[in-house]
Amino acid sequence: MDDSSSTASNVARAIAAALDWSSPPDTRKAAVAYLESVKSGDIRVLAKTSLLLVGKDWSSEIRLHGFKMLQHLVRFRWDEFSIVERSEFANLTINLIFEMVSPREEWALKSQTAALVAEVVRREGVTLWHELLPSLVSLSNKGPIEAELVAMMLRWLPEDITVHNEDLEGDRRRVLLRGLTESLTEILPLLYNLLEKHFGAALNEYAKQQLDIAKQHAATVTAALNAVNAYAEWAPVPDLAKYGLIHGCGSLLPYNEFRLHACEFFKLVCQRKRPTDATASEFNSAMRTIFQILMNVSRDFLNRSRSNFHAIDESEFEFVECICESMVALGSSNMQCIIADGTMTSQFLQQWLNIYGILALPVLHLLFTLPWSVFLLQHLVLQMEFILKVEMLEYYQHFKIALHFQSLLFWLVVMRESLSKTKAAARIAGDNSAVSNLGFGSGLAEKEKKGVSAFINDDICNAILDVSFQRMLKKNIAVGTSPTAEALELWSNEFDGKSDFSQYRSRLLELIRLIAFQKPLVAAARVSHRIDLIIRNFVHASMSPQELVVVESMQLGLETVVGAIFDGSAEFVSSAPETKFQLHSILEGLLQQLLSLKWTEPTLAVTLGRYLDAFGFYLKYYPDSVAGVVNKLFELLTSLPFALKDPSSNNARHARLQICTSFIRIARAADKSLLPHMKDIADMMAYLQGEGRLLRGEHNLLGEAFLVMASSAGIQQHQEVLAWLLEPLNKQWTPLEWQNAYLSEPFGLARLCSDTQFMWSIFHTVTFFEKALKRSGTKKAMMNLQGCSAPTDISTYPHPMSSHLSWMLPPLLRLLRSVHAFWSQPVAQALTSELRAAKSISHVEQATLLGESNLKPPKGQLSFADGSQMDMNREGESNENDVRNWLKGIRDSGYNVIGLSATIGDAFFRYVESPSVALSLVENVQSMEFRHLRQLIHLVVIPLVKFCPADLWETWLENILHPLFLYCEQALTCSWSSLLHEGRAKVPDTFGNLSGLELKVEVMEEKLLRDLTREICSLLSVLASPGLNSGLPSLEQLGPINRLEVSSLRDLDAFVSNSMIGFLMVHKGLALPAMRISIEVFAWTDGEAVNKVIPFCGSLILLAISTNNVELREFVAKDLFYAIIQGLALESNAIISADLVGLCREIYVYLADRDPAPRQTLLSLPCIKREDLLAFEDALTKTSSPKEQKQHMRSLLLIATGNKLKALAAQKSTNVITNVTDLILLKMSLLWEYIQVSHNVINTTAKYFILHAGASL
Repeated sequence: MDDSSSTASNVARAIAAALDWSSPPDTRKAAVAYLESVKSGDIRVLAKTSLLLVGKDWSSEIRLHGFKMLQHLVRFRWDEFSIVERSEFANLTINLIFEMVSPREEWALKSQTAALVAEVVRREGVTLWHELLPSLVSLSNKGPIEAELVAMMLRWLPEDITVHNEDLEGDRRRVLLRGLTESLTEILPLLYNLLEKHFGAALNEYAKQQLDIAKQHAATVTAALNAVNAYAEWAPVPDLAKYGLIHGCGSLLPYNEFRLHACEFFKLVCQRKRPTDATASEFNSAMRTIFQILMNVSRDFLNRSRSNFHAIDESEFEFVECICESMVALGSSNMQCIIADGTMTSQFLQQWLNIYGILALPVLHLLFTLPWSVFLLQHLVLQMEFILKVEMLEYYQHFKIALHFQSLLFWLVVMRESLSKTKAAARIAGDNSAVSNLGFGSGLAEKEKKGVSAFINDDICNAILDVSFQRMLKKNIAVGTSPTAEALELWSNEFDGKSDFSQYRSRLLELIRLIAFQKPLVAAARVSHRIDLIIRNFVHASMSPQELVVVESMQLGLETVVGAIFDGSAEFVSSAPETKFQLHSILEGLLQQLLSLKWTEPTLAVTLGRYLDAFGFYLKYYPDSVAGVVNKLFELLTSLPFALKDPSSNNARHARLQICTSFIRIARAADKSLLPHMKDIADMMAYLQGEGRLLRGEHNLLGEAFLVMASSAGIQQHQEVLAWLLEPLNKQWTPLEWQNAYLSEPFGLARLCSDTQFMWSIFHTVTFFEKALKRSGTKKAMMNLQGCSAPTDISTYPHPMSSHLSWMLPPLLRLLRSVHAFWSQPVAQALTSELRAAKSISHVEQATLLGESNLKPPKGQLSFADGSQMDMNREGESNENDVRNWLKGIRDSGYNVIGLSATIGDAFFRYVESPSVALSLVENVQSMEFRHLRQLIHLVVIPLVKFCPADLWETWLENILHPLFLYCEQALTCSWSSLLHEGRAKVPDTFGNLSGLELKVEVMEEKLLRDLTREICSLLSVLASPGLNSGLPSLEQLGPINRLEVSSLRDLDAFVSNSMIGFLMVHKGLALPAMRISIEVFAWTDGEAVNKVIPFCGSLILLAISTNNVELREFVAKDLFYAIIQGLALESNAIISADLVGLCREIYVYLADRDPAPRQTLLSLPCIKREDLLAFEDALTKTSSPKEQKQHMRSLLLIATGNKLKALAAQKSTNVITNVTDLILLKMSLLWEYIQVSHNVINTTAKYFILHAGASL
């Protein structure tokens, strides 16, 4: 006992040291090591020590830690006890409940005590539970504190049913579920009694002003509600109703102290799936009861909100949001349960008239005009569904964004379901039309549409659209709230936890799209009406920022409506002529109104251009309107100034570029409608270019639009357009004079950067090559072959760009080689200070690395989305920012040109000189910054690997991959070593002058390191892809047997021509650095990188199994096997731990009999015994199931390492703390668990969070 007391004192001191951040790092590390040794040491010492630490003599933090140690013991080491010891330990833990009965005990300690007892019950099984239950019932009758502890224990007991836990898969989980299910007849009445008894007692004591006692009873009610919620996720819903819990939780909804917990119960139950067995009717009845409860609460709130919403505080809005969420779940998942009963017909009809007045009239009219034979059915369907939808419409219109958001989710479900029903009916109509001249199918579709229109009538759709259009705006502190939405609480950054604004707006647009698809006339009329109001109200000489935001916001609404109606759907083509005429009248009127506007201010001109390109799909069906749109766009373009050297013209130049992109959008949407106008557009382009009024970036965009138009005309016209556009570029691009002047020696590029006009000319040429390759894909062009009367194999036609590669690529390769040399040491040292500064990372790139997504490029700065916006940045001035932007643009577009050219296939690989490509790409690879190297791999190397013909692997890939792998392995190893041991990643990237921002620099360095690590692992994954390894057999092809015949093994050379991994292994210069990366990555704390490298490791294992190559087999059986096990020691690999265990299983099962390394590796682990290994091998022989073998491997690894493989331990379910106070205290007690490495590493991993926390403060 004295030894246990001494150990407990030592553990307490270690806990205190680990939690004391003022202690020296070595002291904390030593404390953590000691605590780990106790946890993995003698189990009886651990048990005695932990039981002493939970005593009342210790501080709360130490007691909490003691409880966590006991829970660790029960969850991970329970089987080490004898049967007698388990029984004794179980009794000791149960007795802890009685020791916690004190009003002075903290909630967190009581909760952890209950969690411990629940853990013991789960481990011991149903027998202990049945023995314990009567004692718990008896204990709950003693007082509120005892009852609270019982409720807590009942709450934790089913945790492993609702939370995934690998340890409880299979029989143990089923036994636990069966035991608890059998006890529901006792548990659920007990919970109801606790609710009823202590709720009443709390009210009585409160009335007597006995506040302390009232709080104890209230705490018991809260604990009981938490327990009820734990069963609401899985207990049969009829049982929840039978034992009064639905009624009980409904009764608590009016009380502030309990309503959120009670509402959580309804939210959980409403999401349950309707059973198909005999209990379905009871389930329906329970759901109808819930429906009435929720509707009553909702109706009361809406009535008070209408009369005086200022009297409603934020806590009530939070509660109603939960109610609304429950109604959404109910209406989305279980509406069929509600509409199945007709006993409340008259009551609900009366409610319609009393509450909703005129809104109910369309439904009543429909009911009384239906044929009597279907009256009852329609009556049942409409009575409750309509009420729910009207209430949800009111929530959708509510000024509170949270309530509106919940209703938005409901309407999305409703409209999706409505659309699916309409489409299903249309399919039936189509199927029946061939066999029924009477049009039965068509009649069915029409009836379905009428049903839909009854539930979602025009008034509802109009109301939804009105609100949706208003809520397209985001609250902006800089410009204030929109003048059209002053009454609405608009989306703001403070409304978080749901999604960001782009996700929210995408949901709004989807709802608009669904309505427009089903109610095209309503949507077209509504969007046209709103735009007309905006134009009339806001358009004047000087528009305020608020008004401009409103004008801009409606463009997306118009685009969505037009797209939904005309986007290639058969519905519009097959719609009635009258509908087509009305749609044409509405939208043509709006289009003509827009065409008549005289907007010349740059921002307004861009907005008008976007309004016009929103009509793209409309123009596909009404080509007569194309000419007016094209002329208007050119009018807008020519009305804006384009002076190169005038900084004040930046906005206008940006607007000109945006207007040019409108041509692309229209060409993409209008399809063949623009073909008759191509000559006029070309003539206008030539005229403007001849007048000097069309800049190169604008010409590139219009040329891209031409390529889009031509792709719909067929391969021949596409090639003609390409030749027309590329011929002038050929004459500028191919002459050797400029290449020799600027690209023949390392410092030539510096001279090019001083020739500003030619520098930008080169840039625009390269970016147009990129656009031409992107817009010249074969899919659409080949499917529109002209003059082909018979089916044609499109693969026989050459790629439209294949004939141009021979003159495009050689100068580009020389240019990229010069760009790469710009970073080499000899050149870098000789550069001017301005050019050296231009090589540093831009502010926009820094913001991206830091995750500051809100930071947008300022006007006048680059956006590389299409490469065209380079014009925005004062081309007339050669300065640091110009050169930086130019270098980045050339690298981005140049890499893309090579990568896209590689996708063409033979025309690239067989006619372009591979040595020149390798020289250009990797000659200076060791001078590359990490950001550039990642880009090179992603945009160039991966496409080269994917599309290189197998017979050219030798010619192309070895010279590129060898220096790349060699440098990446060296650079990554060095940087990761620095990060893990010194707390900072050393990367070659330059950040410019960031004095005083060292923390940001460290965060960016780590991000660059992780990005490159993941990219090189992606490349390894591509090398292992099935398409490049057709000759590599799968495990299924190898068969289920563990021992393969040696005679069936092949030489490694047999895989060279049909397996990229085989090719790699034959070339040791490629294989060695790639293999080193594949094992080193398991020691780097990046789970995403490990996930990407898993396919490569799997392919190595398959190849080692299939070949007789000794070196490969030894690498896999020893080095890779050990590295994977070490990877399982990192918690960052927890999500992919199952895959890692699967790799271990494959190595052991297939290679352990051919190589001693797997057994030796396992026997070298600290806690394994030879008997454990023999038992493991015996278990493997008894099953051929990979899943079961993986489970055996997982269990062995945990035993062999003393449960120290954190990736596996993290998969085990841990009790979720739902109380805020408990969570805070528990976090304090668990801090020591995170101090696993030096304080530098901890600081590094925390930098990102510290940085952003400081920014938010």
